Amino acid sequence: MEGSSSGKHFILVHGICHGAWCWYKLVPMLRAAGHRVTALDLAASGAHPARMDEVSSFEDYSRPLLDAVAGAGEVERLVLVGHSLGGLSVALATERFPRKVAVAVFLTAVMPCAGTRLGFTLEEILGRIKPDFFMDSKRVVLNTDQGPRAAVVLGPELLAAKLYERSSAKDLALATMLMRVGRQFVDDPIMQDKTLLTEVNYGSVKKVFVVVKADACMSEEMQRWMVDLSPGTKAEEIAGADHMAMCSRPKELCDVLLRIANKYG
Repeated sequence: MEGSSSGKHFILVHGICHGAWCWYKLVPMLRAAGHRVTALDLAASGAHPARMDEVSSFEDYSRPLLDAVAGAGEVERLVLVGHSLGGLSVALATERFPRKVAVAVFLTAVMPCAGTRLGFTLEEILGRIKPDFFMDSKRVVLNTDQGPRAAVVLGPELLAAKLYERSSAKDLALATMLMRVGRQFVDDPIMQDKTLLTEVNYGSVKKVFVVVKADACMSEEMQRWMVDLSPGTKAEEIAGADHMAMCSRPKELCDVLLRIANKYG
């Protein structure tokens, strides 16, 4: 899902089990404001042809984003927007290509900090949630070339109660039909690499965390904890949105992203 015009270039990165489709309301709004927008599917997500059991690593999962950033023009500076687990892919792309990223935006996302393991904040989040958080979600084991790997499919009751509870019934129905198997990649070696996220690359890029105050999936306290872990990170707020702010409050999110792009782009 891509388009072009003069202006900034936004690259939108979805969260676990989702795909580019979840940005369908936001994309035309950003384009109408005169910007180029790329909403992409990470590997084995959305309309991407691979199966999750064929994705060997978190880097391979993030490959569509890494390739998109690598292929951007030399004078083109990007606004990367990561939602939920997509924040980790944005962090990886920012580390690899810091000169191409004008600003990295974390929309109620997992945001790591420079100098620590990529998976540190994700592990903290998973460690703080209650055992019954995932409700009717299905946990599965994938037979991969690297051995058995844990995966999940987000259940309709979870989607209705904690992700799309302020979104329309149509958005919830769409999400329920388009969910795919997802992985958190907590066992991936790249998640444990303490040297991966450097101050000179990832740490040098401007970062903005968009706090979704009413998020039932990731608490405001947890979101602000990640902001505090990364000194210099700016915070914006959206009120009245659920975890899927691009569905429940697309206009408000668009306004925030345009403000960020105008300041840092």
